[in-house]
Amino acid sequence: MQTTHQTALETKHAVLDQRIADETHRPIPDSTVLAGLKKQKLRLKEEIVSL
Repeated sequence: MQTTHQTALETKHAVLDQRIADETHRPIPDSTVLAGLKKQKLRLKEEIVSL
C-alpha cells in the first residue's frame, strides 16, 4: 500500500527529474546545479526504496 508520504516523495522525485532534464537542455548547463539536483534526487530515491 502506498502512503501519502511515499506519494509526496515520488512527486518530488519526478519534479527533480524534470528540473535535471530542463537544466541539461540549456545551451550551457550549470554543472554545479546539476550535481545538486542529482544528489537531491538520489536521496529521495533512497528514502523511497527504504519505505
